[in-house]
Amino acid sequence: MEKIFLEKIGKSFLKKLDYFGGISGLFFYSLWEMLTGDRRGNRIVTQIVKKQLLFTGYNALPIISIISLLLGVVIIIQSVTQLMQIGAEDMIGKILIITMLREFGPILTAIIIIGRSGTAIATEIGNMMVAHEIEALESMGIDTLKFIVFPRLIGAIVSTVCLTIYFATVGIIGGFLIASFQLTIPFSRFFTILFSNMQITDLIVAILKSAVFGAVISIVSVYHGFKIKLSSTEVPQATTKAVVNALIFVFVSNGIITVLFYI
Repeated sequence: MEKIFLEKIGKSFLKKLDYFGGISGLFFYSLWEMLTGDRRGNRIVTQIVKKQLLFTGYNALPIISIISLLLGVVIIIQSVTQLMQIGAEDMIGKILIITMLREFGPILTAIIIIGRSGTAIATEIGNMMVAHEIEALESMGIDTLKFIVFPRLIGAIVSTVCLTIYFATVGIIGGFLIASFQLTIPFSRFFTILFSNMQITDLIVAILKSAVFGAVISIVSVYHGFKIKLSSTEVPQATTKAVVNALIFVFVSNGIITVLFYI
């Protein structure tokens, strides 16, 4: 009984190790191929990256704006009204930096990108696998790492970083402008408190987190798309796995980065 239990643990560990190795290999090989491979086709890669930026970044602005604005209003009203009662207005800036820039901004942006772009990437590549389009590209000598993986990786990273900064900016500034009708603190005072509490480390951490999240989302989604082999019925299953695993990786990496920088 004990032997069977240990075997199950060993198989599970090896399976997870193989999964992590596959994702890591896909990430590094795609970067390596783009940096050291044949320069022909770079113009096409650039066009694909632009399309990915348009879909992942620009087209996500409406939903990002709504969520960040509403979240900013709620946090600002709750924090300002409570802290002003005990004369601790100077803590407002620290709370907003922690919530909107360090934590909520990167995490919520990543969740939105997983729901929009992660699912789209996994589904698109999965359908290409079912239709044998990937095999056709490889038979023509087209490098799938360069033309399929890399553009989605770079597009997701750049989009996530930009959307995270946008999320924090709209949440803090836009949230205050809307909430100011119910607050007595002037904008100049609010602005001074906010930036007196902001450190360069906070911005670096936010950018680092969002870059890691973008890489994780794109690579996990691409990996699960490539794992589809037989029929289109595998596509929704692979997409679900991509979403779940991307969320896990995002929250784990968020915890690791926070611990490394702030503890």
